[in-house]
Amino acid sequence: RLKEIGNKMEKKGMKIYNIRPAHQHLRLGQLKGNHFDIVVRDLQHHSHDSSADLKERIAEAVESVETKGFVNYCGPQRFGQGQVVQTDQIGLALLNEKVVKAVKLFFTPEDTDDPVNNAKRYFLQTEDAKGTLVMLPEFKVREKMLLRALNRYGVNHEGCTKGWLNIPHSLRIFYVHAYCSKIWNEAASYRLKTYGSKVVEGDLVFLEENDESISLNDKVHVVTAAEESANKYSIYQVVLPMVGHSIKYPSNKVGQWYRERLSKDELELCKFRVSPLQLNIPGCYRLILKNVKNLSYFLESSEKEIKIEDNHLNDLKVSLHISFDLDPSCYATVCLREIMKCDF
Repeated sequence: RLKEIGNKMEKKGMKIYNIRPAHQHLRLGQLKGNHFDIVVRDLQHHSHDSSADLKERIAEAVESVETKGFVNYCGPQRFGQGQVVQTDQIGLALLNEKVVKAVKLFFTPEDTDDPVNNAKRYFLQTEDAKGTLVMLPEFKVREKMLLRALNRYGVNHEGCTKGWLNIPHSLRIFYVHAYCSKIWNEAASYRLKTYGSKVVEGDLVFLEENDESISLNDKVHVVTAAEESANKYSIYQVVLPMVGHSIKYPSNKVGQWYRERLSKDELELCKFRVSPLQLNIPGCYRLILKNVKNLSYFLESSEKEIKIEDNHLNDLKVSLHISFDLDPSCYATVCLREIMKCDF
């Protein structure tokens, strides 16, 4: 079956390697990490910089990330970068059981003239689920699942609830996880701005325990005043909670920040079970800082001749070839952003 899938993937420019039989199937949590080989082309430098300055800056940036690590933010792809409505907004509406609002957000179009966005625009204007189904291209499977239920039950609270239940649970929970990830990103920025790299009383640190019978919460320890004074823990052990109903919060200013931030979104700390939508979010913990492993890079330069008004100029093109390994759930886009000091 994998070989058959591999043939289809190859037509799309992707390849599946190292297919082999095994005695046991893969399970969630077994992934040790991901390897990345990335080429960043046509690097730009300021007009007053020479190519030598550019190479020096790249070396400094790469070495800084290699030695100090980077803030373990959830990457922009988690939220739908560039979209009018981002996935975390839909997740918040679902957590608040505002299912009609969630549907309207889901069908909010981008400012473009194409069949998909025209169909979304038509739905918001008319609430005609049947007509929108006809307009939508076949590949918009998620939208069509939702619309079929709305066509049958109506665009009201009950109908929208049934509509959300009509799409797979993994897709429903995706939006909620996007909201939780956004809160985590904001919390990480607040924690580092407030306390910097010092481990302080009330921080949460992850204790390495190999005993699988020990619960996740028991592996997370609240730093005491004595431990702060003794500098017992490193910033690389500090975790922040991904919000949910079964996690503990820091007992310092960061914990207070969580309470105020969730209150702003009309969410209580325990309100992460939404029975009508079959959503259950226990929460988890995420390290604030992560290290990159097996990092290597080299620069490639090429001169491109450009003719401008009979004058020949040599335009130097520089590409960065970089390879590294990251732990599971770490984002290469975030690591690259730290190196390049820019958003993309």
